[in-house]
Amino acid sequence: MQQITDIFFDLDHTLWDFEKNSALTFKKILEESNVTVNFEHFLEVYVPINLEYWRMFREERISKKELRYQRLSKTFKVLEFEASDDLINHLSEQYIAHLSSFNHLFEHTHELLQYLQGRYKLHIITNGFRDVQQRKIKASGIYDYFEHIIDSESVHVKKPNPKIFHHALELANVAPENALMIGDSFEADILGAMEVKMNAIHVDFDKKYTHLLCPIVRHLSEIEKML
Repeated sequence: MQQITDIFFDLDHTLWDFEKNSALTFKKILEESNVTVNFEHFLEVYVPINLEYWRMFREERISKKELRYQRLSKTFKVLEFEASDDLINHLSEQYIAHLSSFNHLFEHTHELLQYLQGRYKLHIITNGFRDVQQRKIKASGIYDYFEHIIDSESVHVKKPNPKIFHHALELANVAPENALMIGDSFEADILGAMEVKMNAIHVDFDKKYTHLLCPIVRHLSEIEKML
């Protein structure tokens, strides 16, 4: 990848350990709101439901408001826990307010960004909400590594829509053949980037994927050897 000048990272599930930070946030707000559910069972139910609703949000099938409400509402229904609209809305607000209080990054994140900084221009492309993602990036101490942070809320389209990649490339003033996308989502990050002729590296911590479309890494330290 000698021609690469600019690297675009996904944030959640790639650099920022979303599941760990999300779990810690829920533990805090459920306890503070006296929600008496089995916490481990709550997470087992919530995590796949959240992924399902994020997929619908990415596909423009639901709004941000519906995403935030419905993922909790459905979780409580599956758990057979009676939760009022007021409680669900309160938990939704508290979740967003406290999520950036926990800032666990995946192992080797800082080392990788330090290695790349100065060698490449670094950017982020995220499908997350602008205010939340900005707080996460700043609170976790990685904000200064990046020249541009492109979020779907500001661009009004989400990965894998080509428009957000074209916007990012234009903002960074780089041709797609000189740009590299690094992310965990096969559909949003890898296929989205490759659709606009960008290079890609697929981060697959859970070892779920096998394909030949681009390099796959199981640990962030592997990326240094490729660049």
